[in-house]
Amino acid sequence: MSTEHFDYIIVGGGLSGSVVANRLYNTDKSLHILLVEAGVDASDNTLIPHANNTPFLIGCDLDWRFITTPQKNLGGRRIDNPAGKCLGGGTAINNCGWIRGDRSDYDRWAEIVKDESYSYDAMLPYFIATEKYSDGSQADGQHGSDGPLYVSTVSSTGRKYPLSELIAQAWDENHVSALPGLDGNRGNPQGLAELAEDRREGLRQLASAAYPLDGVHVMTNTLVRRIITTAENGAPKAIGIETTGGEKYYGGEVIVSAGAYRTPQLLMLSGIGPAETLAEHDIPAVADIPDVGQNLYDHVKLAQYWKLKDPSKGYAFGSDNPLFANPEFGLGMPLDWIVTTSIPKDGLVEAITADEKRPPPADHPLLKTERSVLEYVVIYAAGSASDPVVPVDGTHICMVIVSLLPTSKGYVTIDSTDPTHPPVIDPDYLSTEVDRYAWRTGLRTATRLFLGTDSGKAFIDQETPPDGFEPISLTSSDEYLDARTRHGVSSSYHPMGTCSMGKVVDSKFRVNGVSNLRIVDASVIPTPIAAHIQAALYAMAVKAADVISSKA
Repeated sequence: MSTEHFDYIIVGGGLSGSVVANRLYNTDKSLHILLVEAGVDASDNTLIPHANNTPFLIGCDLDWRFITTPQKNLGGRRIDNPAGKCLGGGTAINNCGWIRGDRSDYDRWAEIVKDESYSYDAMLPYFIATEKYSDGSQADGQHGSDGPLYVSTVSSTGRKYPLSELIAQAWDENHVSALPGLDGNRGNPQGLAELAEDRREGLRQLASAAYPLDGVHVMTNTLVRRIITTAENGAPKAIGIETTGGEKYYGGEVIVSAGAYRTPQLLMLSGIGPAETLAEHDIPAVADIPDVGQNLYDHVKLAQYWKLKDPSKGYAFGSDNPLFANPEFGLGMPLDWIVTTSIPKDGLVEAITADEKRPPPADHPLLKTERSVLEYVVIYAAGSASDPVVPVDGTHICMVIVSLLPTSKGYVTIDSTDPTHPPVIDPDYLSTEVDRYAWRTGLRTATRLFLGTDSGKAFIDQETPPDGFEPISLTSSDEYLDARTRHGVSSSYHPMGTCSMGKVVDSKFRVNGVSNLRIVDASVIPTPIAAHIQAALYAMAVKAADVISSKA
């Protein structure tokens, strides 16, 4: 048992935990802070900075390698759900997309928790504080120029892809307009924007390096078994943690930042969660909080391969185009445009009515403002060396569609009291008609881009579908599109909501009913953020540190 007493004990050294530890310490360097991380310190891993996308890192030792339960709406498939397992967490294995999302999502967050400090305008200073934007002057008061995270647009790296103009023209013909300054990070992303990535000269940045942990007592390779609580005036109070090795550490406040999967698991193992789950596993109940583990949202994506009419033009990686050997093309992902769209209101109203068994009111959250529902990226590479159907030979490009505003909700629970056992994850993907309607819309929009515009038809032949399917067409039926979605979607690795603010924690990140215990990670986000969530998490973690140190 450690006799050392800490002011703060932070469980989880991923993105949120690293930022909170750094910010708390640098606010008051007399603080004694313990940061406990289950994974390794990966700062000396030479592969991480240079890895341009997740396939190099997904499934390695820096990944928890979570997997869902069989998904009844996906033909019983179990879906991989990677999560970072090292200091820096997901920033070690993600795709580095820097996308804030839509102001409507943050405004909805503020509405849910009845706290305007979570609105987009109130969160903007925190976004700015994180960034050193490659062109901070392009949007007045919208981007930071001296934050710790370098954010680079494609044009700032000098990457100019051969298909760039044709793709932009096709989107314009598809009724998607370019955003002012091609900037999708101003709170209004609907339209065509330029990709931004949090890379410094092409190298990815670990959260634990951008927010250094100097002065913080860091323990890696240490899994926490439970949060230690005591009763104070009849109410539970967190006083420390116990590791799987039996070591106990005590502190003034415990902050859990273990992620949307591990955080609810740790709470339940500590007796904080749904009473029936605790009783099922003979865990002494500390606090009955039914919503621990509930409200799980995750973005799902689908990749399509589109065959080029004339591969000899060198449009895609894998061709013999010498352009792609230039060094600038190693500075980021092989794409340039990010397109965000809403979906047609008439069909959305019908889908909401089907889900909720009554027509929605005009002020329904999905209807009262134009919401960002779908994202599209065209990647100038496709296939893999082991794929006999679509090899990396320059003959195809890839369209990836992401569902940004899911209404399907799942849960995380436990089936063991062993903390080394993975949590049970059931996102219940595609369980709502709204989500299925969004996917039909997305597939039809992508098809029109390539087969229904003059610019698209100029370079695309047809889709190369998965085995057992015909190529998608402009006349594909709802039933066919639903089948393609069930067959093809997978996780985008953006889980959130399992310890939702307004249900499990209050707007100061304090766990309801348990004093001296807070949660700061994606699990507290109460509503889907239509973005790749790392930018939102950085801003939220900076804000949380201010809240905890009573600056906000």
